[in-house]
Amino acid sequence: MRRALEAGIGCFNVESEAELDVLDAVACDMGVRAPVSIRVNPNVDAKTHPYISTGLKGNKFGIAHERVVDTYRHAAACRGLSVAGIDCHIGSQITDPGPYLDAMDRVLDLVEAIEAAGVPIRHVDFGGGLGIDYADDAPPAADHLWQLLLARMDARGHGHRKIFIEPGRSLVGNAGVCLTEVLYLKPGEHKNFLIVDAAMNDLPRPAMYEAYHRIVPLQPSPAEPRTWDVVGPVCESGDWLGRDRDLAVQPGDLLAVLSAGAYCMSMASNYNTRGRAAEVLVDGDRTRLIRQRESVADQLRLERGLS
Repeated sequence: MRRALEAGIGCFNVESEAELDVLDAVACDMGVRAPVSIRVNPNVDAKTHPYISTGLKGNKFGIAHERVVDTYRHAAACRGLSVAGIDCHIGSQITDPGPYLDAMDRVLDLVEAIEAAGVPIRHVDFGGGLGIDYADDAPPAADHLWQLLLARMDARGHGHRKIFIEPGRSLVGNAGVCLTEVLYLKPGEHKNFLIVDAAMNDLPRPAMYEAYHRIVPLQPSPAEPRTWDVVGPVCESGDWLGRDRDLAVQPGDLLAVLSAGAYCMSMASNYNTRGRAAEVLVDGDRTRLIRQRESVADQLRLERGLS
């Protein structure tokens, strides 16, 4: 909080009343006022995976709908805080505009109630969550969704307010791939396993969310097509990248796991003492190494002996 205030942060999005009080104390100690936007929980179902749904009453995020007005009154009374706006984010990988519009109506209802209580609201931060096409998903185009939201703002008489939107995954998700090499083919009685050198530490979404990523070979193969579970070498049954994929491959072939530009490297880890992969930026016909592959020495660098 101190570093953000020193840097002149535009706004803190605050998740709880306890966090408001801590921020107020820090700002008062520094002799400044912290701009705040309170994240509200509109109790709207984003109709996405439960682990990335963040706008329902049972989720840990934001201030409960019925507590919002009192929380804004409290924030406005804190001498170290300056109320700037209201914030909402209902989930990720959303492909239906309906939940966005439902949440916007609930947020605008709250804006009207907050201002009726004497607390002005300058901006609405509507978060993000717009999905991408992983497996024949059909999310609305970003510009179409923004037009729907802006039209709803205008229709409700709030078109004069500044609005923030966080497009996130929709910008970068399909701009990245995870390249991996086929190590072994392991046919079985019930399942055929295709073992690659990428794993759940490199691309965690399938293990965490049972997420689907298309997997395509980079070259034709003389092998006969078979149905494979594409798995990594980590000692976990959850270490899989794709299930029941029809692929014609042999050891040494390269595969591209698509749609890896969001929530893959950012969630990658050194689990099983595996170094994180190199990252290469492709710009037309040019390539540039932008993150070096990690070594064992990189992982041990911060460790200290007992003597």
